[in-house]
Amino acid sequence: MLADKDRIFTNLYGQGDWTLEGARARGAWVGTKEFIDAGRDWITNEVKASGLRGRGGAGFPTALKWTFMPKVNDGRPHYLLVNADESEPGTCKDRDILRHDPHHLVEGCLLAARAMDAHLAFIYVRGEFIRERQRLEAAVEQAYEAKLIGKDNIHGWDLDIIVHHGAGAYICGEETALMESLEGKKGQPRLKPPFPAGMGVYGNPTTVNNVESIAVVPEILRRSGAWFASIGRANNTGTKLMCVSGHVNKPATFEEAMGVTFEEIIEKHCGGIRGGWDNLLAVIPGGASVPCVPGEKMRNAVMDFDGLREVGSSLGTAAVIVMDKQTDIIKAIWRLSAFYKHESCGQCTPCREGTGWMMRVMERMVEGRAQKREIDMLFEVTKQIEGHTICALGDAAAWPIQGLIRNFRHVIEERIDQYTYSSTSDGAVPSIAAE
Repeated sequence: MLADKDRIFTNLYGQGDWTLEGARARGAWVGTKEFIDAGRDWITNEVKASGLRGRGGAGFPTALKWTFMPKVNDGRPHYLLVNADESEPGTCKDRDILRHDPHHLVEGCLLAARAMDAHLAFIYVRGEFIRERQRLEAAVEQAYEAKLIGKDNIHGWDLDIIVHHGAGAYICGEETALMESLEGKKGQPRLKPPFPAGMGVYGNPTTVNNVESIAVVPEILRRSGAWFASIGRANNTGTKLMCVSGHVNKPATFEEAMGVTFEEIIEKHCGGIRGGWDNLLAVIPGGASVPCVPGEKMRNAVMDFDGLREVGSSLGTAAVIVMDKQTDIIKAIWRLSAFYKHESCGQCTPCREGTGWMMRVMERMVEGRAQKREIDMLFEVTKQIEGHTICALGDAAAWPIQGLIRNFRHVIEERIDQYTYSSTSDGAVPSIAAE
C-alpha cells in the first residue's frame, strides 16, 4: 500500500489551496530550472528510469513515446498536446487534477516540452468540464504572471500553453481525432502512418500525453526515477490515480501504489462491497471499454497492467466499476453498447454498422428475445469489428460484449429460456431455443 510520504497528488480532494501559492507550499515548482538546465536527454532518461507508462489507458512507456520526436529540428515547431478529454465512462481522475492540483500539470507541461524540444503546449479539455477548464486557465494565468512559463521566463525555456475547450465528443479522446478537433475540423481519427511524432497538429511533430502522465513528471524528477520505480513491481511501477464507482459503500478517487490487490483497495478506500464480498457479481476494472471480470476472479486480482491481463481484462484508466448481484449484467453491458453506438464517428464501416447491430442484438438479449445460436454469432461479429477500424473505438465497443459472453454466457442462456418458456402457452420450450 502507498505511504503518505510517497503521494504525488496531495490536494486531490481540494482541501488545500489550489492556487500557485498553495501549490508552491506543497512543493511544486521547486528545482524546475535545474531540471530544465539539465537538458532534454536527462529529463527523458530520468522518466525512462522511472518506468512510467501512459496513464490514459494504453500503458505505453512515456519516455519512449517522447523519443519518437525528431532529434534534429527541421524548421517545424514541436508541440505537446495534453489529452484532458476524459470521456471514458467510469473515469473521473483527471478532472480532480484539473480542479484541485492544476499546477502539477502546468509544471509538467514545461518539463515535458523541454524533453521534446517544444515551445507550445495545447491542453484539450473535455467539453463538459466547465469549472475544471476555468480552474486550469486560472492556474496557467498565474504561471504566466509569475514568469514561470511564457517568453523569457525564469526557467530559461520559452513555453506558451493554450487551453482548448472541446465540444463534448468521446471520439476526441483518441489522439488523432483530438488533433483534428483542435484544428477546427470534425473529430475523426486519422489514418496512421504518418504518426503524430512525424506529422501531428498542423502537420508538425506532436506528442500526445494524458493529464496524469504529464502531471507526475515534476515529482519524478524531484524525487528521482529510481524512487518512482521502487513503487509497484517490474514493468508496473509508480503510483496511480484510481476511481471506484458502483456498488461499494464509499465510491472514491484515490492515489494508490501499482500492484495492490483489488480487495486491498476496496477495503481501504471504499468501505467494502455493498452487501459484502459474497454479493459481488462482476467488476469492470479499467473504464467502460475493458472486459468485465467475475467477482470470484477479481477479489485477489493485482491492480496493474500485467495483473489484470492475467484475469482477462485490462487496467485501462484504472476506473473500477463494481457490480453486485442485484445488477442485471446483460442490461449493464447493453447500456455500454448503446454508448459506443452513439459515440462512433461513423468513419469505419465495421464500427459504424457493427456498433448499432451489436446494440440491437444486446437489446433483445436483455429481454431474452433471442436465440442461443445468436450468442456465438454476436461474439463472431465482435471479432470482425475488433482490430478492423482506424482507431480503438471498435475494440472498445467489442470488448465489454466479449467479456459478457465469456464469463456470463449462462446468464444470457437462462434469460432466453425464461422468455421462451413464458411466451409459450403450454410452457414448453421451443426446439429453436436449444440451438
